[in-house]
Amino acid sequence: MEEIVVESLLRGNREAQIEAAIELSNLSRKQRQKVAEKDIISPLLSMLQSQDSLTTEVSLSALLSLAFGSERNKVRIVKAGAVQMLLEILQSETKMVIVELAMAFLLILSSCNRNKIKIASTKLIQLLVGLIGLDQLTVQAKLDGIATLHNLSTLQQIVPLVVSSGAPYALLQVINSCDKSSELAEKASSLLENIVHHSPESISGIGGAIEVLVEAIEEGSAQCKEHAVGILLGVCSFDRETNRGMILREGVMPGLLQVSVDGTRRGKEMARELLLLLRDCSGYVIKDKQSKIEIVEQIMREIDQEGERIPGTMLKLVEEMISKLST
Repeated sequence: MEEIVVESLLRGNREAQIEAAIELSNLSRKQRQKVAEKDIISPLLSMLQSQDSLTTEVSLSALLSLAFGSERNKVRIVKAGAVQMLLEILQSETKMVIVELAMAFLLILSSCNRNKIKIASTKLIQLLVGLIGLDQLTVQAKLDGIATLHNLSTLQQIVPLVVSSGAPYALLQVINSCDKSSELAEKASSLLENIVHHSPESISGIGGAIEVLVEAIEEGSAQCKEHAVGILLGVCSFDRETNRGMILREGVMPGLLQVSVDGTRRGKEMARELLLLLRDCSGYVIKDKQSKIEIVEQIMREIDQEGERIPGTMLKLVEEMISKLST
């Protein structure tokens, strides 16, 4: 069967190539590896440039199956020029099944460290940033696009390209518009936290950014809350003098206190660290053996509410928090 697939792809007419591409996707991983050694990537990439949507779809599926689980094939495919072809497809394609396949294919290719610089050197980052904000894009395509940007941003030298392409704004828009407890909100906030870790100034100047993150802390899933707290912690740690008041004015305290009690392990740690940053700490030094309850009580005594009294609902939350910490 492998020999027939190879022969059809290399020398067959377009109908034979389509059938071979479909068959290739059905082969076992071991069979696909054998076929990949026969220089079939070039004809499959040539099929990507077809004006026929079926040809494009089956070639994308075949290439995706070759790349899946094989670092060697991922590198081969990118070296053969796949990234530019995917860029052209995503710029012009309207059939959503092909867009989804192209996004999934990019995600797999971007998982290989040797491919990341080559992918980032094209206009794909900018294109992906634009695509994830489109209402007509499916949730799965958005998830794959965000995951691809996340893969690329694990290389620190690529982060400035992601930032300059407008990713922080686009991700905030995604978080703002979707269900805060959804996987999409989790993935978007995770990527934004990674960006802020490398570039803490990247969301400064974006109107409404703090408000969106505070809402994520209040309404998000446990993972989304964790990432939102991590973003605010990064922002506040970078420029406490400027950002502390902004964060407090958006009413972060109830949600932050709740995360410090009921969040994930990492979320709790970051929430308590952010609480310490948000307090008015003039003349105050934490003692090594100071209990968690004492820290919380002192934080709440010293938080500067811009001259306003702490709302009763917040005081109730603090009481509940102290009660839970006591058990």
